[in-house]
Amino acid sequence: MTTTQASSTGLLWARRVRKSRLRSRRRGQRSMGRALLPWLYLALPIGFVVLFTGIPLTNMVWYSFTDWDGLSPVKEYVGFENYVEIFSDPDLFGVFFVSLYYLVGAIVQIGLALYLATVLSFTLPLRNLFKGIVFFPYLINGVAIAFIFLFFFQPGGTLDLTLQFFGLGALSQQWLGDPAVVNWSLAGVSVWRYIGLNVVLYIGAIQSISPDLFEAADIDGASRWQQFRYIIAPSVKRITALTTILAISGALAVFEIPYIMLGGANGTATFVIETVRKAFVYNEIGLASAMAVVLLALVLVITIIQRLTIKDEVDLA
Repeated sequence: MTTTQASSTGLLWARRVRKSRLRSRRRGQRSMGRALLPWLYLALPIGFVVLFTGIPLTNMVWYSFTDWDGLSPVKEYVGFENYVEIFSDPDLFGVFFVSLYYLVGAIVQIGLALYLATVLSFTLPLRNLFKGIVFFPYLINGVAIAFIFLFFFQPGGTLDLTLQFFGLGALSQQWLGDPAVVNWSLAGVSVWRYIGLNVVLYIGAIQSISPDLFEAADIDGASRWQQFRYIIAPSVKRITALTTILAISGALAVFEIPYIMLGGANGTATFVIETVRKAFVYNEIGLASAMAVVLLALVLVITIIQRLTIKDEVDLA
């Protein structure tokens, strides 16, 4: 009898041990499954990023150290020769200065956008109509804009007729033919096209400010300028930082308007237009890849400098 009881107790103990081990194993499997689940969701996006961004970027950097013409199976390693050519050839390095016209235009664009957004944020008749009018150019295709302004700037065109109507006909000139004026004309087209996007961004930031702040400012007798200086300007600091980065990177990467309107002629070739020429007209893929790497590096450096110099923790709401 004693022997039978001892055997039953041993079997019961063994079952408990097996069940405990089984529960521990299942808990471990569930814990591992929870840890792997986020990576399973991320696997597909990461795969796309690697396939469509990582590999092409790696190839571009590799091509920048070769003299590849885009057709030959042989890619001879040339070291930093392409990079030296970019910064030593006046024809290549000079196109950077064309971006200065668009950079000045972008600064004007940000200032005008902030002014218009501030005005349209206060009570104003037909302000929604004005918002639509300001934003509408951003919705137009770049090719259509280029053809519109070809007629706008042509001799005897819309701009010249408008100047004559207001008695300013003496200011008429070759808006696209004079090398001293043409880049300012094209920069003005970019300002007209993109100012609507900046206005919408600023309006969204201004409308996120608590109305209590404006009511308190009105009670204290603050003027519109004081409300702008002490409430609106600090609150839109993040948007200003964002638009500044977009403006600088956009000024360095201008392509569509000058290429369609003038094909980069008459001193309007930007860095991107020159890169496309090197790649697809002169078959200098290695040099064009180096120019693309330089452009990417410039945008990254500017972004890092902006993040280090402009703090964006202001929140008055």
